[in-house]
Amino acid sequence: MALPPSQRTLPAMLVHQAERFGARPLLRIAGRTWTHADAQQAAAGRAGAFAKAGVQRGDRVAVMSGNRIEFLEVFLGCGWMGAATVPINTASMGPQIGYFLRNSEAKLLVIEAAFVERLEAADLADLAGTSLREIWVLDGEAGEIAGVPSVPYPMPGDAAESAPVQPGDPIAILYTSGTTGPAKGVVCPHAQYHWWGVNSADVLGVGPTDVLCTTLPLFHINALNTFAQAAITGCEVVFEQRFSASGFWASMRASGATVVYLLGAMVPILLAQPEGPGERDHRVRVGLGPGVPESAGHAFLARTGVRLLEGYGSTETNFAIATAPDSPRGGVMGWLRPGFEARVADEDDVALPDGEAGELLLRADEPYAFASGYFNMPGKTVEAWRNLWFHTGDRVVREADGAFRFVDRIKDAIRRRGENISSFEVEQVLLSHPGVAACAVYPVRSELAEDEVMAALVSREGLRIDPAELLAFCESRLPYFALPRYVDLLEDLPRTENGKVQKYKLRERGVTTITWDRGPGGRPQAKG
Repeated sequence: MALPPSQRTLPAMLVHQAERFGARPLLRIAGRTWTHADAQQAAAGRAGAFAKAGVQRGDRVAVMSGNRIEFLEVFLGCGWMGAATVPINTASMGPQIGYFLRNSEAKLLVIEAAFVERLEAADLADLAGTSLREIWVLDGEAGEIAGVPSVPYPMPGDAAESAPVQPGDPIAILYTSGTTGPAKGVVCPHAQYHWWGVNSADVLGVGPTDVLCTTLPLFHINALNTFAQAAITGCEVVFEQRFSASGFWASMRASGATVVYLLGAMVPILLAQPEGPGERDHRVRVGLGPGVPESAGHAFLARTGVRLLEGYGSTETNFAIATAPDSPRGGVMGWLRPGFEARVADEDDVALPDGEAGELLLRADEPYAFASGYFNMPGKTVEAWRNLWFHTGDRVVREADGAFRFVDRIKDAIRRRGENISSFEVEQVLLSHPGVAACAVYPVRSELAEDEVMAALVSREGLRIDPAELLAFCESRLPYFALPRYVDLLEDLPRTENGKVQKYKLRERGVTTITWDRGPGGRPQAKG
């Protein structure tokens, strides 16, 4: 299924699928459709429009959009001409949008009209006259936004010839939350994207008659990877607008889905729905469900007939560890896949014996199968890839039978609703509130077997913090998924002798009877 080394690029993938699969259906999204041949034409036409706007090979194009066909046009057009796409999470607010644009040095921004008002808080005035030259507004009108010219999303241009893209050239910069600093832009090469599609299709047994369906957003590698699976195997992919627990199975029936993609918290949410015949009235044969608790996976199979496969891969790596339908047992991330090496190591990168917990280190046999670093962050790149291994920041155990079992996170990161949350970024917003003197943000476990965001706060002398008012302050400054659910008001934070906050003590303390709880639905609740 893998293409020869020199052809592991998006242009080669598109040419290959157009020649091999032609008029076969490829895509359904927001009422629009493509054949496999259409994808190549869309890439060439969008690349022509980019070139007319002054975008050149090596430039970055940012896109902030929901699941619609224009997102894929931008991604394919950039890959066709050798530019890199910078997807922006649609939950991002002004400060995050501004940071992504500045850090990536994007020349062009494509954005839905619904998100334009957030740009006013993004300090775009600082970008006017520098890297950002123009804004294309989906469903918008011509004008100016914070000093930057804006135009409606243009029609495709004259079909451009594909650039001589190499497998190691960047196809995208995907931002993943930092642990002790700002979000890092993961530089993803063309060959990594190719291998994501190849490996995921192999794990799931995707073939030309399958219909892949995902409710996940295109600004994450999971959904982008789903498109690669369809392009490589010749099957069809359906992108839904969003995840709906009550409407999930109806959507799967309507799409004719045979393969679905879920994240850990989505399965308990689906199981919380009333049982009904619709859970069995579908064509789904298998699903990808990383991070799903073992008990929830068993319950899901019993109710729906769909077996969920586990696995491990990050934006920086690839689908390196996975289970299979015939795996001998559950409760593990899976077994190492061909083409990868893994080590469970101590703090000095020394391999630990089976059964002993340590950090998961990964590397790939094939060139450019992993990300090539963090954009404009050479120090962070060296740190993460030291000793020729990628350091995942996850603590795992390798069992005697070779299975890898997840234990916890070493890094100070939080994962909620499928999103990586930077505690640093949340802390910076909290500290900008006039009543907060010091704070620490950390994860605690939720009812959905995932992280919830908790904040311990120390108020400024003479001031009192109202948690509800504080959260209202944060709503226009943080993505919804990063808003703390729990707030503790403390006299001081536990610290080391040199003043460093001891977050492990706060995590061990967890939620207490004095903790303020916003509630899973956003409404404050009393504890105790």
